[in-house]
Amino acid sequence: MEISSLQKARYAYTPKLPQMLRGGIAEINVLEGAETKSVADCEKIQALFPNTYGKKEIVFQKGQNTSTPKKQVVGVILSGGQAPGGHNVICGLYDALKSTNPENVLYGFKNGPIGLIEDNYVIFDDEYIDQYRNTGGFDIIGSGRTKLETNEQFAIVSEVCKKHGITAIVIIGGDDSNTNAAVLAEYFAANNTGVQVIGCPKTIDGDLKNEDIDCSFGFDTATKTYSEIIGNIERDANSAKKYWHFVKVMGRSASHVALECALKTQPNICLISEEVAAKKMSLSQIADYITDSVAERAARGMNFGVAVIPEGVVEFVPEFAILIAEINELLAGSKADAFNALPTWAEKYAFIENGLTKASMEVFAILPQGIQQQLFLERDPHGNVQVSLIESEKLFSALVADKLAARKKAGTYSGKFSPLHHFLGYEGRCAFPSNFDADYCYSLGYNAFMLIQYGYNGYLSKISNLSKPASEWVAGGMPITKMMNIERRHGEDKPVIKKALVELDGKPFKFFEANRETWAIETSYVYPGAIQYYGPSEVCDITTRTLALEKE
Repeated sequence: MEISSLQKARYAYTPKLPQMLRGGIAEINVLEGAETKSVADCEKIQALFPNTYGKKEIVFQKGQNTSTPKKQVVGVILSGGQAPGGHNVICGLYDALKSTNPENVLYGFKNGPIGLIEDNYVIFDDEYIDQYRNTGGFDIIGSGRTKLETNEQFAIVSEVCKKHGITAIVIIGGDDSNTNAAVLAEYFAANNTGVQVIGCPKTIDGDLKNEDIDCSFGFDTATKTYSEIIGNIERDANSAKKYWHFVKVMGRSASHVALECALKTQPNICLISEEVAAKKMSLSQIADYITDSVAERAARGMNFGVAVIPEGVVEFVPEFAILIAEINELLAGSKADAFNALPTWAEKYAFIENGLTKASMEVFAILPQGIQQQLFLERDPHGNVQVSLIESEKLFSALVADKLAARKKAGTYSGKFSPLHHFLGYEGRCAFPSNFDADYCYSLGYNAFMLIQYGYNGYLSKISNLSKPASEWVAGGMPITKMMNIERRHGEDKPVIKKALVELDGKPFKFFEANRETWAIETSYVYPGAIQYYGPSEVCDITTRTLALEKE
């Protein structure tokens, strides 16, 4: 197989470990802290997790290893969407496992949780692992979105583990995957299987974070990748001086990616979904906000700019959420057939106008026709609107164009507006991990095995103090139940890991808020350039602006 020069060089890169994990397994000791409780709904969570709730947080330190030696046969799965660094979690896990005892075995279950159900696996050896060190992607074993959540599934997994003599499962995933890890850990404990479950925090969206998790892995690399592209677009905009670029970025449930990219590149506009919700902004108000920047820059002779849009922003607009709920009701059951049978869009539009409330119809009417039709053509398996498919970057540029046309008619605007559209998603999910993510992920995997060796179950591999150099990072673990609360899902109360939204009183947003008026009018662009892997540490090992500001 042909490989690039960079890939050859990355194979040879040795990830940095926290000081307490260096020097060999025999020198790693565990320090137990206080017992934990869930972030909310403590009694309900405890009732659901009687065997794994309230366990102690732990930190690893230098000292005599007091774990009980035994042969470990470990299974690992990658769950959910790809994130840079996933391969290094597996490499760190493999290296720790083999350095503890060469007889230890690591099974990689293929294509996500379904691999555990179908008993589809590869047994890792040095030759296999060495092909994936410090590389992006999840192609080492593949990933999948099957959820492990029923007792029938758990029983099958338990049998698969018994068949191979597996002592522990490591689940590398986001909030849903780690929720499933906690439920599986509870099942194993309740049924005395002797199998442990350890989770690792992954998502490029950045919404798996809390007082214990500084950031999820992949966020650093993905936002650096997107920021390089946004910086390139900004430079092009400033060179051509005739286009407004609307750039949608990943982040349906939270705006961490958009905020981080804005902090790195200083675009003219960046929407933050959480602020839209807090201020109860309408689509028209958001469009006015962008239009003001376009008009002011045009008045200064600058008919160009860059706007960053989080993909899920429309779901945070209260009036839009009401509109979607009404549309779902309008097309419930057999009414969808009646609607679809209408031959022309004009007839369908009349059907819609007759079925929506006046307020929702006013919102619907300002949408571009393509978006209107999309709301009625794209349905999910439950018959609901697939809001995530809405091209919000095109929606807002169209609304801005309408606003500018009205201002031009009124004589208050005379500039030119030529929008271009981009969606940055898959481009960042499998990039070569930055040094930060390569080091962080390797440490997460290495640390996961230490949690296994010391007998912990239902714990998340935890590496903290991440704003400091890797030598100062702190390795340990915490019960996954500590991150949980109860949420209503599909009409039922479910234990879930609480998603972290952008904090509007947090330092990263406050810094952005203090500067955005200037950025909106002036050309304050920053061009981050490509991720650097070799050279001065202040260039190669820097972490995100978000983390740096949070830990100031």
